[in-house]
Amino acid sequence: MVHYHRITVKMHFHKADSGNGPAVLTRTPALGRVAPGGERLQRFTLHPINMRLYSGKIGPIVDDLVRELTAQQDIEVEQEAEVRLDLEAVLKEFVRRERQMIDEAKDRMEREGLGYSKLGRMRQRLAKEMGFPQQDEVLPYLVDQLLNMLFHSANVVEIYADDTTLRKKITPVLRRHMEVETGLDAEVRSKIKNLQEGTAAFEVEYAKVMDQIKRKRGLE
Repeated sequence: MVHYHRITVKMHFHKADSGNGPAVLTRTPALGRVAPGGERLQRFTLHPINMRLYSGKIGPIVDDLVRELTAQQDIEVEQEAEVRLDLEAVLKEFVRRERQMIDEAKDRMEREGLGYSKLGRMRQRLAKEMGFPQQDEVLPYLVDQLLNMLFHSANVVEIYADDTTLRKKITPVLRRHMEVETGLDAEVRSKIKNLQEGTAAFEVEYAKVMDQIKRKRGLE
């Protein structure tokens, strides 16, 4: 039987002055599980489905992230407003790229005569072409992007929490605001249940009602 040991390290992230150059971020190794021979085990990450980031959710997400990360001094900031702008920039860029990809997907579907139900499959194809995360990769991708920003932002003075702790705090915030697709789909279907799925009428009405609900909730 192989036994695994957990190594616990007190971590302190800080920005060190490199002399004549700009500040350099330094940090100790993250927590990890290793085998007796010293080989680090791969971190296991759950990839949720039906995740979507809407522009209308960016403000609430940033509010929750800043509150969560500063409540117990996981990070130290001088000007909170600037850190908020940094976080918003990461999320807005993701939304911009995703919209660009979805617009291209819709254009291709129109040219190929495909129905709205094929949007997910077309998105997968374009994601590979554009180097964009697949739907089940969106959450861990955004967590990585936000962490990278925190570690390199000039507006974050100190980072006291380790990588694992930050991920555990950022992930549920994103999940809470992004797990809306399943509920939206069910609501749309309840409003057009008199139409037969797979028909042209269903496709048109599904897209119409979905857009109406998103606009009403400020999700676009």
